Amino acid sequence: MIKPRLFIPALSLLLLSAGAAAADNVITPVRGTIDAVNDSSLQITTRQGEKLSVGLTDNTRINGVSEAKMSDIKPDSFIGTAAVPQADGTLKALEVHVFAPSLRGSGEGFNPFESANGQVNTMTNGTVGTLVNSHGRTMTVKFHGQQKTVQVPDDVPVVLISPADKSVLKPGVKVVLFATKDDKGQAVARGISAGVNGLTPPM
Repeated sequence: MIKPRLFIPALSLLLLSAGAAAADNVITPVRGTIDAVNDSSLQITTRQGEKLSVGLTDNTRINGVSEAKMSDIKPDSFIGTAAVPQADGTLKALEVHVFAPSLRGSGEGFNPFESANGQVNTMTNGTVGTLVNSHGRTMTVKFHGQQKTVQVPDDVPVVLISPADKSVLKPGVKVVLFATKDDKGQAVARGISAGVNGLTPPM
């Protein structure tokens, strides 16, 4: 049974909308490894070693995260990228996730985002416009009538995000999830990205 002293500190990370935390507008995902799963809940150990139990519902969106290549980033791809702002106003990608066509539009926009290293950087979800292939990629990403220029170094991880179901949620699988409270005050997953074939989602 999960002890309250372990659950409560991490709960502050979980109680967000799919967009942003109310207090500071920073999107803060929970990253960890699945310990156990059933039809209605998921038990994970976070990267900080905390044990959490998070509810699953029919509305929980589940995606699989699989390896991709730099060449999978193409003009008109719908992508997301956690990135570091640069002095010249451009962004330097920490990772890029390419959405499957059926997921186009997911999370479109530009927001503060807590990256895997714990730093608050940015998350940009949008459509690739221009794309220059030289020493990695330099691309424009368009969203809601705006755009950002993103530099993608050669060594940045690139993954594919595809629709999945609960069958990908197994003990040992690495996940990135977002959760909110239900009407009973319990943490419930709104969205889960699960690594495929042992992959740790880089976002």
